[in-house]
Amino acid sequence: MSLAKPFIKWVGGKSQLLEEIREKYPSKIERYCEPFVGGGAVLFDILSRFQPKKVLINDINRELINTYAQIKNNCEGMISQLSEIQHIYKTHTTEGKKDFYYEKRNRYNELKLNCNEQDNLEKAALFIFLNKTCFNGLYRVNSKGFFNVPFNNAKNPLLCDKENLLACSELLQNVEIKAGDYKECKYFIDKKTFVYIDPPYRPLSQTAAFTSYSEKGFSDKEQVELGNFIKEISSKGAKIVASNSDPKNTDADDNFFDDLYSSFEIERVSASRMVNSNAKKRGAISELLISNIASVF
Repeated sequence: MSLAKPFIKWVGGKSQLLEEIREKYPSKIERYCEPFVGGGAVLFDILSRFQPKKVLINDINRELINTYAQIKNNCEGMISQLSEIQHIYKTHTTEGKKDFYYEKRNRYNELKLNCNEQDNLEKAALFIFLNKTCFNGLYRVNSKGFFNVPFNNAKNPLLCDKENLLACSELLQNVEIKAGDYKECKYFIDKKTFVYIDPPYRPLSQTAAFTSYSEKGFSDKEQVELGNFIKEISSKGAKIVASNSDPKNTDADDNFFDDLYSSFEIERVSASRMVNSNAKKRGAISELLISNIASVF
């Protein structure tokens, strides 16, 4: 089975916390569900280690999900498009690279607006290109849904990682891929399912909310609704691990998640914050791993 890693850099990606999350894996995984798949660090780890028979991944970000689908179903086409983009990008001067980035960003938003299925491969290739050349790998959209992250002055990024794309494609062949609300995954989840839930984090400050990757926000109301969803699938016997921010990083008296998940095991783990406009504020912070593993077994 191929070793694969996330094909994009994703805000909140779990590569750095894989060791801690692995400790909570069940000994056997036959069914796996990830309702907020994001960059897929946990997904590819589980696919490589357990080869589950049934897998469902989902995300509300339809362009992200389209990229997963294109890698699964048309990987050679993706490699071809990315190779061409990479070749052209490398031939440009520094200023030319910047102009090329904004040209491709405009093209991507045009395709996103048109919603033509025939453009899905090009749109997916542009999704990866923009991810590799935008500021901090952010995926942020404005109120109209247009991608608006600025250029990061990348001189020689690896835009087409052929070997990894092929490895990802191989692992995704047995995966059902959906775009929509996480609640739509409920039908798939039963007592034999392991579920990893990595939602948009509760912001530790008002300015931290700028990383929204869909037109819809994810406020405390949505966090409570997610908590109720997790309690519901837990009552079905599903094995669950969920991640979120730790409010106690900024307010020792903020018990929002401790109260919401009082019936679950809550572990605080150290993670590096990679996205902040102030480099001095990037560094180790506490994150939450919420699970029912102890209560299920």
